[in-house]
Amino acid sequence: MEYTISIQKDAKSGWYCGQCVQLPAAISQGETLNELMENMKDSISLVLEHNKEQ
Repeated sequence: MEYTISIQKDAKSGWYCGQCVQLPAAISQGETLNELMENMKDSISLVLEHNKEQ
């Protein structure tokens, strides 16, 4: 399944922040876009696992 990620870049730190549109609880950050996307994959997996357990 594909997910849409809303991405913003912090003006002060230069870090990227992301939130999954379909799973708002899945949020993360990264120093680079690649790092953010890897972290978002982990965050989405954790949210899906949590939702499945509920």
